[in-house]
Amino acid sequence: MPEAIEIQLKKGVLALCVLALLSKADSYAYEIASKLAKDIDMGEGTIYPLMRRMQSDGLVETYLVESQSGPPRKYYRLTSAGRASFTQQKTEWAAFTTAVEDILGAAA
Repeated sequence: MPEAIEIQLKKGVLALCVLALLSKADSYAYEIASKLAKDIDMGEGTIYPLMRRMQSDGLVETYLVESQSGPPRKYYRLTSAGRASFTQQKTEWAAFTTAVEDILGAAA
């Protein structure tokens, strides 16, 4: 797959992945970035602008937690709008991947 296409596919699903991770547990940006870097080979630098955008869109909110190894960490948690967005995006993703799988299965 050409690298540009792969990057665009990852960027397209990045917000959904962040919402999915936060639906399981509150987290801080570096922890989210590390998980995404490991699981889908997404660079750390892409997460911070996304987290700011998600916060300004009202999908996540932040709170500080004291850390024994440095300054307080900014944790993110889903808002009710974030939970609703995750549910909607997950449904849309399932329909999309089913359609793609159908097309791929029908290909010669």
